[in-house]
Amino acid sequence: MNFGTIGAGTVAQAIAGHLVTAGHKVTLSNSRGPDTLLDVVTRLGPLASAGTADEAATADMVFLTVMWPQVGDALAGLPEWDGRILVDTTNTVADLEVETASEFVAERAPGARVVKAFNTLYAQYIAADPRHTEGRQLLFYAGDDEAAKADFHTVADGIGFAPVDAGSLRDGGRLMQIGGPLSALHALRQE
Repeated sequence: MNFGTIGAGTVAQAIAGHLVTAGHKVTLSNSRGPDTLLDVVTRLGPLASAGTADEAATADMVFLTVMWPQVGDALAGLPEWDGRILVDTTNTVADLEVETASEFVAERAPGARVVKAFNTLYAQYIAADPRHTEGRQLLFYAGDDEAAKADFHTVADGIGFAPVDAGSLRDGGRLMQIGGPLSALHALRQE
């Protein structure tokens, strides 16, 4: 499985670092172009590369890591998703009333199998080694596609996190969004 990021800030670099350490190839992208990411990919190592958002979006699993106001622009004009997995790491402080943030994302990425994850943790907990002497960092995720969630679970577990299925995009997404009971919850699973 290959991976991509739409956005290349702190969260994207942290996730990419874990993926590269586990031996996976990752293409990072941002709105300013691949040339601006040369230092980042050099630091991450030979399994990391810089590309356009279109190139990153063709990966098997793509992490959306932009700030909420940029979600629409970041997803606009990307190639057809054709069932690839889009992991939404975004948070919104806006009240969307009817839908959750990830339902909003799913509407703008037709054909993507959307999984919500990494949005409940502060970046410092995403970047740190998820394996501790006391246990592994819990990582909540939600989605409507069971196969996509299973694939995400395998990847998250493989990079060291202790993944926990929080349910559907609607119900799990509400638990995970800012103000929900799982938001900003830092906990370890003892093993």
